[in-house]
Amino acid sequence: MAAAKPIKDVVSVAKKYTQQSTGLYERVRRLFAVDPERSNGVPVRHFRNPPPAGGDPLAYDEAVTIPAADIADNPYWKRDVRRAYPTLSTVTQGDAVGLLSIGSAAAPSPKLLAGEEGSKQLVTVKEQGQKGLAAYFEAEKGSGAAVLAADGLPPLPVAVRSKSVKAEKYELGHTSYGEDYPCRSFV
Repeated sequence: MAAAKPIKDVVSVAKKYTQQSTGLYERVRRLFAVDPERSNGVPVRHFRNPPPAGGDPLAYDEAVTIPAADIADNPYWKRDVRRAYPTLSTVTQGDAVGLLSIGSAAAPSPKLLAGEEGSKQLVTVKEQGQKGLAAYFEAEKGSGAAVLAADGLPPLPVAVRSKSVKAEKYELGHTSYGEDYPCRSFV
């Protein structure tokens, strides 16, 4: 078996990806270089072909999908299923006055009249609501008492006032540092 012959025209990896000087300049560089085999480190320029954004933008035909491509009445937040955008709900002071005085559709107040008088009553409540809650509470002195509990406090949460749902008291377990150390650790 014959020994493998060394290849004479091997280019080192350092010179393969760098630009080297040629001719007289290469001889001068090798004469003054500390290590003549070391590359100069200037990288070879590689260009993409075709370059980015080099194609004609008018030559591209975008695939049209209906109804997603229809930009009318199709905002991004309706199409975006990755995020659950919360549906915001606000109650203005006018809405609160209307709920306190005539109730809601689910629980209407007995003071709400039917027919033509009822629609007139809705208009007056809307005008009253534009003045604000303070004006409503001043005009209707006892209206807030219907919302409050017997002791005059606001209603309690469901878990506290309900007999079937019991609120569990949070118990802090043992700490890993002992009782003398004020730091709590949650496991």
